[in-house]
Amino acid sequence: MSGKVLVSLLLIFTVLFAVTLYYFQVFAYYKTVDSVNSIKIKERTVSVEEYVGIDSNTSGLKLRGCFQVDPTDFENFPIFESARPLSAPFWFRCFDSKELQLALDKGSAKAFLAMENEKDGIDRIVAIYPNGDGFQWRQLNSKYVD
Repeated sequence: MSGKVLVSLLLIFTVLFAVTLYYFQVFAYYKTVDSVNSIKIKERTVSVEEYVGIDSNTSGLKLRGCFQVDPTDFENFPIFESARPLSAPFWFRCFDSKELQLALDKGSAKAFLAMENEKDGIDRIVAIYPNGDGFQWRQLNSKYVD
């Protein structure tokens, strides 16, 4: 076998492997979730509308959700100061973690601890804007974060 053929086969294999790896990292393990009518905040159930979300069985941190809610349902919950939204895949357009973090930092959105240790060491966080736009995600709890 000549060197040119060997190098060509190696390059083809590398490109195919890279494309496959990218697909599995960004698309393959996510499932869409859109049939959610309510979310649980501590022991209370809150009705939501227009829920669009993604989740995965491969990682507890892959949950992202966007929805509409009555913001007055959250008036009696304590604010969660350690909220740090994780980024979502580029194709899940309703969840912009950078914009959400800026809103939380400025106080134009408020975060609430929906469920502590929902999955081992992972908390579920909900953020609500005054207009009723809501977002949820999971993040490592303070036990695992310095």
